[in-house]
Amino acid sequence: MTTDRLRESDRAQTGQTRVNFSDLGLSREVLRAVADAGYIAPTPIQEQAIPVVLTGRDMLGGAQTGTGKTASFTLPMIDILATGRVKARMARSLILEPTRELAMQVAAHFEIYGKYHRLSKALLIGGTSINEQERVLDPGVDVLIATPGRFLDLFERGRILLADVKILVIDEADRMLDMGFIPDVERIVSLLPRIRQTLLFTATMPPEIRRLAAAFLINPKAVAVDPPAHPAEKVSDVLVTVAPNAKREALRRLLRSEKVKSALIFCNRKRDVDTLCDSLQRYGFSVAALHGDMPQARRTATLAAFRRKDIPLLVASDVAGRGLDIKDMSHVFNFDVPINPEDYVHRIGRTGRAGLEGRAFTLATPEDGKYIAAIARLIRRDIPRIDLPGLSSVELDSGKVKRRRRRRKSNDRAGAGRETRPEARPDPAAQARETGRVGGGADPGKSTPPGESRPPGESRPVASAGARGAKAQREPAHRARHGRKPDRGGKPDRDSTDDAARGKTPAGLGDHVPAFLLQPPPAIRRKKP
Repeated sequence: MTTDRLRESDRAQTGQTRVNFSDLGLSREVLRAVADAGYIAPTPIQEQAIPVVLTGRDMLGGAQTGTGKTASFTLPMIDILATGRVKARMARSLILEPTRELAMQVAAHFEIYGKYHRLSKALLIGGTSINEQERVLDPGVDVLIATPGRFLDLFERGRILLADVKILVIDEADRMLDMGFIPDVERIVSLLPRIRQTLLFTATMPPEIRRLAAAFLINPKAVAVDPPAHPAEKVSDVLVTVAPNAKREALRRLLRSEKVKSALIFCNRKRDVDTLCDSLQRYGFSVAALHGDMPQARRTATLAAFRRKDIPLLVASDVAGRGLDIKDMSHVFNFDVPINPEDYVHRIGRTGRAGLEGRAFTLATPEDGKYIAAIARLIRRDIPRIDLPGLSSVELDSGKVKRRRRRRKSNDRAGAGRETRPEARPDPAAQARETGRVGGGADPGKSTPPGESRPPGESRPVASAGARGAKAQREPAHRARHGRKPDRGGKPDRDSTDDAARGKTPAGLGDHVPAFLLQPPPAIRRKKP
């Protein structure tokens, strides 16, 4: 349920005229459901988006997380879909969400605001029975809420017909981009009718999202109420810099010193979520874990217990960083600094909602300096830094020194390799001149050149300079560089056989012929018929 509404006192301070939901053109049934939920004044995104959606025009909505974007499209969609009827195995509208939790939250909105309408809906998410979802789709639905993967699974099974889709909503488009769902979204859009109303909502506006908006929307109305990636004003964020081995101790001290009613603790990796959760449980904290690898039933039960305040602490990956509406969440802790700076804004946006105060703490190590700098550039200010008693503060590394050191080390390794290369790989021309393989004749009295061997008692054959020069030209490149192969078990090289003494030197093969070429071929025995 959306709790992000603009307080009357806030509007009075900013000099804005109060606007009620009744001024936006919604039907009596929807207004009655909104009043039952306890809302009177819409948020800025709802105030601007609802009239546009009711006119049937495409819209590009940009607003930070936690501003009530979900109600800005669910409320007018209920009125639009109130007229008409469904057809078998067809959906009249489609809402795409990046995560299961967001899809479930949107389905809950239709339950609350559509209580006085008879709209049918289907929720298609992974981790649940696909057979049950097929049974819900068979009579047709007014509202289809889905994640891209499960939607395509059911479409490929032939369980969904898309010819009657009138409204398409792509929610959290930038999160879709981060999670790699954009190819699936593009395929889904290509399957829909061209004549439709498309609503695209995003918290940030990277170039890829602008490209998608140009491809999916037709003459859209742009609605943006806040600068992209601007943190909520009610959230006071703080930075704590500690050594890597002191992060857990710093988190425990913050949890004990702060008046935490409920808090989300974010980790970057799924495996670290379970590890940190087990660590906090060993120290007596009531905590649970939430990440994408958990079964859907367990994820749903954990999130429900956290909403009821049965579990005050929830260690989560970024699956909980977008759109989740948790009442009265007092704190957010970034155990890991987010790599993507936009995720910082979404994480801390889980607190400070509905006009309440919120606090956000970020634990950073020296290696996180470049990520902190990127966040500061995005939000256009530095995060205030504090020190924890008993823990020494460390300085952040911007990353430039690290790159210089790495470059210096690589140059040192390259220099060392250049110094040792002449010993490891001698000059081929010098070795050839030293062994007498190129140029003038060889002296039989000299010692055997390096890399060349002869059987005991066998003298080295003497060949003319012309023959040796022709042979050197015919030899492979590696033999010209490294000489003959070493002796293997005292056996002579095939090239060292004295073919001249045999008197069987074929023309064109030089003065050394492999022994196997000089042996007569074996007789071929033919079977009698």
